[in-house]
Parts: sequence; C-alpha cells; structure tokens
Amino acid sequence: MYKMMTPGPTQVKENVRLARAGECGNPDIDESFFDFYKETCELISRLLHTGNETLILGGEGILGLEAACASLTEPGDRVLVLDNGIFGEGFADFVSLYGGVPKKYTVDGKNPIDAGDLQEFLEKDHGFKYATLVHCDTPSGILNDIAVLCPLLKKYGILTVVDAVSSMFGEEVHVDGSQIDIVCGGSQKAVSAPPGLAFVTVSADAKKAMAGRKTPIASFYANLQVFEGYYEAKWFPYTMPISDIYGLRAALDNIAADTDMLARHAKIAAECRKSLTEAGLKLHLQSGFSNTVTVFDVPPGTAAQEILDVMRTEHNILLAGSFGSLSGKVIRIGHMGANANEKDMADTMEALWMTLKKLGVELR
Repeated sequence: MYKMMTPGPTQVKENVRLARAGECGNPDIDESFFDFYKETCELISRLLHTGNETLILGGEGILGLEAACASLTEPGDRVLVLDNGIFGEGFADFVSLYGGVPKKYTVDGKNPIDAGDLQEFLEKDHGFKYATLVHCDTPSGILNDIAVLCPLLKKYGILTVVDAVSSMFGEEVHVDGSQIDIVCGGSQKAVSAPPGLAFVTVSADAKKAMAGRKTPIASFYANLQVFEGYYEAKWFPYTMPISDIYGLRAALDNIAADTDMLARHAKIAAECRKSLTEAGLKLHLQSGFSNTVTVFDVPPGTAAQEILDVMRTEHNILLAGSFGSLSGKVIRIGHMGANANEKDMADTMEALWMTLKKLGVELR
C-alpha cells in the first residue's frame, strides 16, 4: 500500500475506516439517521464558526461548487469570477452552464489576490449578483485571504461563494467573521475521509437570493433548495450515502478533538518549504503559500513523471503532478489532514532527495 502524500485524497485514519464499516440502515426512513445527519451538519457549522446551515451532499467536492452556482445563477446574472488559479478560473464554466455571464478578474497566478487592487476594480464595476473565490487553489497551492476579500465584496452588495475544499481544517475558515455566503468543503482533503462527499454552509442572504429567483433552478441534484425543510419532513431529496456519512462524522470528531490542528499544519508547511529551498529547489509561488499543499518547479534536466514514478515504485510514496497550464511543470506535496505529521513528511523529504539524486539533480 502506498503512502499518500498527495493534496487529496489524503490518508484516512483507522477509526474513520471502521466507522464506515458499521451497520448500514435505511437512511430514507430511519428517523434516527435524520438526527445523526442534522447533528453532523451542525458540527461542521460549529467547526467553521458559523450559525449558517450546513448541508452534506452525496457527491465529491466539486458537486458543492456546482450546486452553489446552480442555486444562485439565473440567466443573464453577472457573476464576478476571481481568478488566480486553475480552479478559480474554472468557476466561469459553472456560471455559464446555468446561463450566467461570468466576468473574470484575472491576476498573477503566483501571488494572492490583492485587496487594494480588487477594491479599485469594484469602485468602477460592482454590479454582480455574486462572486466566486478559491481559498486554496490546489494546482498551484496559492492561498487567498478570504477574511479580507469576502467582507470587501459584501461591502459592495455582492454575495460570496468560496471554494475551501483544499483549505478547510488546514487553514482558518471563519465563515461568519469573513461574511461568506456559501462555503464549500469536501471529505477527501484535510478532513481525511474517503472521497465522495461535499458539504456547504448557506447564509440567510444566499437563501433569500434563491427564494427570490424568477426562474427555477436548472438542476435537481445540484440544487440546494431541495433540502429545504428536510428535517421537519423527515425526507431527503435522494438516498444519502449512509456509510460515507458515518465515516465523515468520525473524521469530524477527530478534527474537533485536535486542538493543535492549525498550528501543526502551519509548522509542517513551513518546514517543507524550508527543506525544499535549502536543497536548491524552486518553489512555484512567489507568495501566498498554503499550509495544506506545497508546490515546487520540476528541476531542469528531469521530468515530473520521472520523479513521480521513482517515488512510487522505489519508495512507495505518492506525490502529485498538476494539470492544465501547470501539467508537467510542477510537483505537489500534500501536507493536509492526516498527512500533516512530522514522520510522514520526514520520510517524504528523504525519499524525494534520494529520487532527485538518482535522476541526476544536483542538490545543495
């Protein structure tokens, strides 16, 4: 079995695996499961420092992103897409899919979005129904400051949709303090549960926008409104993946008990970056480094796939390349959730040095 040091999916602890193996009831008619689901949603809200309702969706993290856009977007709506990474840019596709008109605010992909520059833009043009923003754009590891950017957008009357799939529980996500209307998470990143679940928190302002639509939401599965009143009616819009949710609850209980979680992520991320730069490798970003994933440029004279293959076949460790415009250009190391521990990171660094030396890369 490989040691997964990828930026999701991540390693899964044994108590999470065992929770998934529990007796599988019928979530459609078992009233105790409705209580369990609601309590798990409320735990997510507490962990994200919000009074907003959380919903767990039966699909991988991207379902949450699409559901947010599907539920808010009406034909002709102008939507501001904050873009300094591959996933940031990708929100435009969801907006267009549901008839919206995306306006990309595209900036340098090696630095975070600057609040002062964004404010200058908004002073000239702020007629947007909502804005999309990625907290940590995983392909590059860039981290945007949602605690500053989201309140700025709200000041101009713009709803905010935040992709925090890769940052949540490895970086501070304070939903109410940051005035986020919809924040999206996923089970397979720092949560350290298997892939298959998305969850979203939804503000009163977002619910009001959905209720005030002039056209119906053009989806059923990617529709947050279909959950309205689910608990009172004891009715889910589709059969919930009960075993996945049992595993998610165990992972969330792990997070709730981990008082050192954010400090540990910050420490290990800093040590990872320091080790790479001291060895003479080049970090891909100039600033805005995430505490959940570190990205470095492939050294001249070798190839990304060569590095990944040797790490996998000779050291039993999985790292990740990237995709889109970064395909073949960078290597990504995931240190999020269960991956964020000193022993696994030390083993990964040692194996990486051995791999690079074997491939003829000169290290300091």
